[in-house]
Amino acid sequence: MTRIVIIGGGPGGYEAALVAAQLGAQVTMVEQDGPGGACVLTDCVPSKTLIATSVRKQALLDAPSLGVHYSGGADGDAGTAEIDVPLVNQRVKELAQAQSVDIGTRLAAEGVEVIKAAGRLVDPQVVRAGDRTIRADVVLVATGATPRVLKGSEPDGERILTWRQLYDLKELPEHLIVIGSGVTGAEFAGAYRSLGSEVTLVSSRDRMMPNEDADGAEVLEEVYRRRGMNVMGRSRASSVRRTSDGVVVTLEDGRTAEGSHALMTVGMVPNTSGLGLEEAGVQLDQGGFVKVDKVSRTSAPGVYAAGDCTGVLMLASVAAMQGRIAVWHALGEAVQPLRLATVASNIFTDPEIASVGVSQKQIEAGEIEANVVKLPLATNARAKMQGFHDGFVKLFCRPHTGIVLGGVVVAPRASELILAVSVAVQQRLTVDQLAHTFAVYPSLSGSITEAARRLMQPMAAIGI
Repeated sequence: MTRIVIIGGGPGGYEAALVAAQLGAQVTMVEQDGPGGACVLTDCVPSKTLIATSVRKQALLDAPSLGVHYSGGADGDAGTAEIDVPLVNQRVKELAQAQSVDIGTRLAAEGVEVIKAAGRLVDPQVVRAGDRTIRADVVLVATGATPRVLKGSEPDGERILTWRQLYDLKELPEHLIVIGSGVTGAEFAGAYRSLGSEVTLVSSRDRMMPNEDADGAEVLEEVYRRRGMNVMGRSRASSVRRTSDGVVVTLEDGRTAEGSHALMTVGMVPNTSGLGLEEAGVQLDQGGFVKVDKVSRTSAPGVYAAGDCTGVLMLASVAAMQGRIAVWHALGEAVQPLRLATVASNIFTDPEIASVGVSQKQIEAGEIEANVVKLPLATNARAKMQGFHDGFVKLFCRPHTGIVLGGVVVAPRASELILAVSVAVQQRLTVDQLAHTFAVYPSLSGSITEAARRLMQPMAAIGI
């Protein structure tokens, strides 16, 4: 029986463990925090739980435009939607812990041994887990990453924070300064603005989320500004200093921004130091990320790696797929190399921004030839009924064959809507096939089939 040892219990680790167990391997997973790892316990699950609360609060704020007025105050005074921060944070932590327990229960049911300890490689086939030494045929490293901080501005857990420390706050930040306008910064900035905090978003680039779809980022920035957020473009933070009752963020050009709290969202550092990786022959890049190929192999025979510690698209779904691919390959199963061109991703802002396949940037740069259609969400009947005005559906296809290459959806629950486009990209469907698929009327998903119809070409136009 093949012995597989997995260091790290996040999506890259536990999903790999489940596949390996189902294929008959003897599996040991080493995780010091608990099943699900940081993704479940401190990062993805908690943040999206908090965001769910903020979306409900924003819906209350937007309700009057649909004719709904809340009257819950005393003596006829209008009531207000108050945020119970301790209760919100308690729910966040309890839900994360419950998810971790569910994962642990599933692992136990599949016969996976879980050791709660820090793990490290002694050599490519030996793992040290606490006081135990385990010999393995295959090792998978899935140790994740940690929030990066500005040197000299280390978080104190009270005023200067990483997102992992937000859930210990006793009250809503009066004025939260979010440093970094990438995906994580945009998500938390929007969430806390909807919850009621004043928010300043410090962006070092011309716009928010410079690596995402430009049209989508523009829509979101417009929404944020309309909701009262202060978005500071071309403003790189150089330091954060705590004052007697707040923080001062100093920018590289000498300007300052003052608030009650500062949140660091300036990237991730891989958890690869102290694991014995390089001593075991595992190559790291300049940033400390584990170098892997398309089937998750490292430079050391029998050692694989998955998830954020590899720096390959830091998404839970990608980590899970990397882990599965590693196990399939190690156990001799048929496997397809990781195809990043088919990865669907979502930014959990309000509205959400989901995308899959090729990007508008690639098309505009001439790297890929594609026809493009973009439909404003405001023209969709269901969107009008629900009072959704901001967003769009964008679809890309090959000019002659009509094969769907990708798309972007900016809308509430875009994370659900993108699946249709993702299936089309993965299965190489054409816009004709997508257009001939029934969509419910009225529905937001109807905009996807409508976009496909607009990309259909008459046979005469393609020489048939």
